[in-house]
Amino acid sequence: MSVTVREASADQAEFLADLIARGLLIETGVPGVYGHNAAFEDVREALAARLTAEAGLRGAQRLRFPPLLPRRQLESSGYLSSFPHLAGTVYAFDGDERQAREQAECAAAHGDWSEHQEMTALALMPAACYPVYPAIAAQGPLPEGGTFVDAGGAWVFRHEPSHDPARRQIFHQHELVRIGEPEGVLEWRDEWAQRGLDVLRALGLDAELDVANDPFFGRRGRMLQANQRSERLKLELLVQIAGPEPTACASFNHHREHFGGTYGIELADGGVAHTACLGFGHERIVLALLHTHGLDPDRWPDAVHAELGADAAR
Repeated sequence: MSVTVREASADQAEFLADLIARGLLIETGVPGVYGHNAAFEDVREALAARLTAEAGLRGAQRLRFPPLLPRRQLESSGYLSSFPHLAGTVYAFDGDERQAREQAECAAAHGDWSEHQEMTALALMPAACYPVYPAIAAQGPLPEGGTFVDAGGAWVFRHEPSHDPARRQIFHQHELVRIGEPEGVLEWRDEWAQRGLDVLRALGLDAELDVANDPFFGRRGRMLQANQRSERLKLELLVQIAGPEPTACASFNHHREHFGGTYGIELADGGVAHTACLGFGHERIVLALLHTHGLDPDRWPDAVHAELGADAAR
């Protein structure tokens, strides 16, 4: 099966070439999958620490999960109804010696060896908030006022190969999740949208907040996109990186009772919890910093280093 790879603009292609030439990105041969050198990772890790510190100051509990999700959780979440084109699942070999030889011979010739693989109980993580909801539900009814979770900068997968360096198939998404009463959850989402804007602008980025929609699939998806925009369920922080349009570097999503109902998350009074999440794209923010301040982080303005802390300092 052929896979469509999104082409890059001339500016995006030039930026990608410069990043690779400097060693900041390391090619793997697959569009949207890159390694990072120490300079890139120092900035990314400093950003992660900055975001976790912001959340910790406001009472977030830290939870961390692997980049794999039980397939049943993915199936229950509704993700495959909305984003079948982005999902990835884990397959593995479970055959005999003859089948193993056939698989190895086919793979050595770079043929199609998928017939020798079976679906496992695992899927690739599509969003870092997904394991949070069943984990919180398993703890029983929420305390009064709900809960706030920092799920950290987890690896997440989206099957959208592209030559745009800011559009990855696998990347770090720093997820914060609020679960509780409807009014408090929506207020938290809006507060963090402004706080996220302040953080990015403090890093010297010309960020703007706007109403957005997810890339829902198919004809039904177009209706969902329109509803999502009209009800302001999704906000994004946009920053110019490279190319004709600004790039979403963070998103702020209001799910209402979807995940609370799906996983049976109860409020202290027995009602169904509402949820909201926000995700900062680590790699996109680092790329925005590199595009704005130059490809040598040691030469960035002192104010930017001060915001990121010692981990990203000279």
